[in-house]
Amino acid sequence: MTLRLGDTAPDFEQESSQGTLRFYDFLGDNWGILFSHPADYTPVCTTELGYTAKLQDEFTRRGVKAIALSVDDVESHQGWISDINETQHTTVNFPIIADQNRKVSTLYDFIHPNASETVTVRSLVIIDPHKKVRLIITYPASTGRNFNEVLRVIDSLQLTDNYKVATPANWEQGQDVVIVPSIKDEAELKQRFPKGYTAVKPYLRLTPQPDKT
Repeated sequence: MTLRLGDTAPDFEQESSQGTLRFYDFLGDNWGILFSHPADYTPVCTTELGYTAKLQDEFTRRGVKAIALSVDDVESHQGWISDINETQHTTVNFPIIADQNRKVSTLYDFIHPNASETVTVRSLVIIDPHKKVRLIITYPASTGRNFNEVLRVIDSLQLTDNYKVATPANWEQGQDVVIVPSIKDEAELKQRFPKGYTAVKPYLRLTPQPDKT
């Protein structure tokens, strides 16, 4: 199965470090981040899971739940979590799925045969409250994931879902955004963007971030 942007994220029931877990029930009405790891006790992933735990307040503020996946069993996960807590000076506060049978990995296209026929690649999927896939990033094994970028994308998605805007290159919270080209009526522009806008080109119009005072 190939998973693409806009697809409905597959539901599943699987064992995890926090017990049996049904994915949709776990997410509820929240946004979700599901990210895969090739195995337990891997060095780069140890740092990633530790950093994710440290971001708990940032995720909670955005209404996001994180959940990880590795192809090892629950007992192995528990030992790895102990190592993560010790070495990364944090407490892992989200579940790690035990995907020994590769069920979830197959549903989410986390196994790339040309990279490895047996273990998952290091992918990350953002899922919105309607259970739609909104972002897919796949990293090489040698490169740790940038969770600051993940937060930036979530901020962009949540902003652009609520306003007729898009976010430009390297956008950060509080910076100007782009008015979508489909809005052409001047009265609608004034109504939607009372702070005004700058037309760099007819198709490139910048306006202050609309949800900031």
